[in-house]
Amino acid sequence: MSDALPPGATIGIVGGGQLGRMSAIAAARLGYRAHIFTPEADSPASQVAAATTLGAYDDPEALTRFANAVEIITFEFENVSAAGLDLLAALKPVRPSPAVLRISQDRLAEKRFVNQAGARTAPWEPVETQDDLTRAIEKLGLPSVLKTTRLGYDGRGQALLRDPTDAPTAWERLAPRPLILEAFVDFACEISVIVARGLDGTAVAFDAVENRHKHHILDLTFAPARIDPELAAQARATAIQIATSLDVIGLLAVEMFVDRDATLLVNEIAPRPHNSGHWTIDACPASQFALHIRAIAGLPMPPATRHSDAVMKNLVGPADMAEWPAILAAPDLIPHHYGKAEARPGRKMGHVTHLFPRGSLPGEHGVRAALGWLADEEEKEG
Repeated sequence: MSDALPPGATIGIVGGGQLGRMSAIAAARLGYRAHIFTPEADSPASQVAAATTLGAYDDPEALTRFANAVEIITFEFENVSAAGLDLLAALKPVRPSPAVLRISQDRLAEKRFVNQAGARTAPWEPVETQDDLTRAIEKLGLPSVLKTTRLGYDGRGQALLRDPTDAPTAWERLAPRPLILEAFVDFACEISVIVARGLDGTAVAFDAVENRHKHHILDLTFAPARIDPELAAQARATAIQIATSLDVIGLLAVEMFVDRDATLLVNEIAPRPHNSGHWTIDACPASQFALHIRAIAGLPMPPATRHSDAVMKNLVGPADMAEWPAILAAPDLIPHHYGKAEARPGRKMGHVTHLFPRGSLPGEHGVRAALGWLADEEEKEG
């Protein structure tokens, strides 16, 4: 505890979105103030924080003012300036480190690191030219997925190639380059594990959860994942192994596919709180946000346990938010609003959680009954 941040200290959070908002709330519960750095006025995180610095993520003057006002710094999403974080790291501790961010920002670096850490991924090939793309398709076959190596999220920056004639259009559309081609995974389900790792190297992992997507955006998370317990334990061990290899201080979310042969394939990593961990706010003694703050502040790490099973449903765009009055009136739905003023199509506006007694997560019909009118047909994405 000698290195622990004392109560009353200020934690700087780079990014003003909902992950920063929920991190700031968790920080306040532990006695800390949150100071947000964002280019966006009235951001979701700023609404619940003690202070905000407005500025571009690569603005040296604004970043310096921000660093001088806080004790430690973290970030809430990957699409920030690594060079900006380097500047911050020269002034105050940044957790996780800019080196971790750089790996997670680049799909090629990410795949290489994950493989070197001993975890499996789908086969992949780097693509710098159209000739590279032709050779990669010959090697990996079709269908396959062509992706940008940077700046992609929620399905952006990728194209599914089903036929060789799809390649030229995808090549012209996707930027920045280089790109990466990944073999298509015919998966049984997609899961994720969130690891919290403290200053002393203690790492704890939440149970693996199952994720369903619609239009490339996370729609439902089932906690725990309805997979074989041994496979779930293997997923947790894999996530801890990657977090340890990265020397993460804070959170690491590891997304994985379970293929038809019950093999785990790591898809992506994210060194921050994660959408698939929102269920932990209501179903766990300490949420992913609480563990993130504990980890970066040097506090003791409690077990990442749950007292309930849960289903989390994202609220996306105007259609879902039109149901907000009915959600507030539903006694079994726990609502979370992100404070965003405009409900644009594809924009995450909030989420709801439905809890079940531990060990009693129902099947598909039970989940649909629990979510009521919010349940509709899910779309799986490869």
